[in-house]
Amino acid sequence: MSLLRRVIGGVLRRIRLRQGRTLREVAQAAGVSLPYLSEVERGRKEASSEVLAAICRALGIHLADLLEEARDELRRERPAPVGSAIPLARLDRAPATRTGPHLRVG
Repeated sequence: MSLLRRVIGGVLRRIRLRQGRTLREVAQAAGVSLPYLSEVERGRKEASSEVLAAICRALGIHLADLLEEARDELRRERPAPVGSAIPLARLDRAPATRTGPHLRVG
C-alpha cells in the first residue's frame, strides 16, 4: 500500500502539469520554496494541512478535490481482503466500553 504523502504528491504533480505550470510558478503562488514543493510532489515530505491548502489555492483547486482524487487512487491500488475493512458507517460510532474493576493506587 502506498504512503499517503506519495499519493498526494503525485496528484499535485499531475494537476500542475495538466495546467502547464512550473514548480517555480506554483511554489511562488503558494508561498513555499521550490525545493520544498518538489519534495512534496515526490512524496518525500509530509506537508501540513496549511501547506496543502496553500498549494491547492495556488493551483486553483479545493483541498477536498485533492483529497478525493488521492482517495480514489488509493482505492484503485488494491482491494482489501474480504472482511478486513471497517464500513464507514461504523466509524461514526464510538466503540462500546466495559467498565472493569477500579484500581486504587497508593
